[in-house]
Amino acid sequence: MALETAVARHGKLQVRGNRIVDKNGKPVALHGMSLFWSQWMPQYYNASAVNWLVSDWRCDIVRVAMGVGSGGYLENPAREKQKVITAVDAAIKAGVYVIIDWHDHDAHDHTAQAVAFFGEMAKRYANVPNVIYETYNEPTDKPDWKTQIKPYHETVIKEIRRHSPDSLVVCGTRFWSQKVDEASQDPIRLPNVAYVLHFYATSHRQSLRDAATVALKNGVALMVTEFGTTESSGDGVVDVEETKKWWAFLEANGISWCNWSVADKVESSAILKPGSAGRGGWSDAVITPSGKFVRDELRRLNPAPVTKTKG
Repeated sequence: MALETAVARHGKLQVRGNRIVDKNGKPVALHGMSLFWSQWMPQYYNASAVNWLVSDWRCDIVRVAMGVGSGGYLENPAREKQKVITAVDAAIKAGVYVIIDWHDHDAHDHTAQAVAFFGEMAKRYANVPNVIYETYNEPTDKPDWKTQIKPYHETVIKEIRRHSPDSLVVCGTRFWSQKVDEASQDPIRLPNVAYVLHFYATSHRQSLRDAATVALKNGVALMVTEFGTTESSGDGVVDVEETKKWWAFLEANGISWCNWSVADKVESSAILKPGSAGRGGWSDAVITPSGKFVRDELRRLNPAPVTKTKG
């Protein structure tokens, strides 16, 4: 007897047209949580927390947000890399998908470091179907897509492909990963590439869904690797109704999502109240209103694991 995990069910993911599909060529949408910047919330980068997100929150994808600047990887590469490895290994063992996220707003200025990091990760996890690579979390409004962001992605993808030629790569877009329509007009001409769309429901509404629709009509695939139920600051009002509109749009278009974030920061988008345990086991008493809202949706979308009989 064995549990049928998400990865056992779907296998290696690939891009086909404007959809991400599974090993059988069927469109697949995954739903899960994003960890917080690794240098600031290290207590959740462990197997117990990942396992709780899988078993209790029913995540079938977890995003590992490795902080790059501000005391992160650039200053402490060994420390931050080990956090990534610990969380990724736990997700693989749990049978869920996991995003290795270069969590940076200026990644095009750190190309050499990103190439070295992703080369090492792709070699370590060569052709492991669970692993998805997010090469640039959120470019700001300043860098140009055509001359800065896109060439950066192409350089990093080339290194990933040296070791893991078929892995799914998701690429951040200009203006905090909102200009997916712009990217779709000048796409990266490589296989198994999707584009990152981020939104915060209180701040980003129909106009951003319209931009996403343009991108889909232009034939590119999207993945929401980070969204908040709140204002774009990560704080403020939790907009339940607008979040529901976003969820309906994503479901209608087969787009995966990860909620921001697994943190106990005093911030509306954090799913946990301050001082919550780092290793999971969270009761309702320590989950924030946003956390309860998202957890309910995860448990609605992702059924409990099914036990399969071998043979």
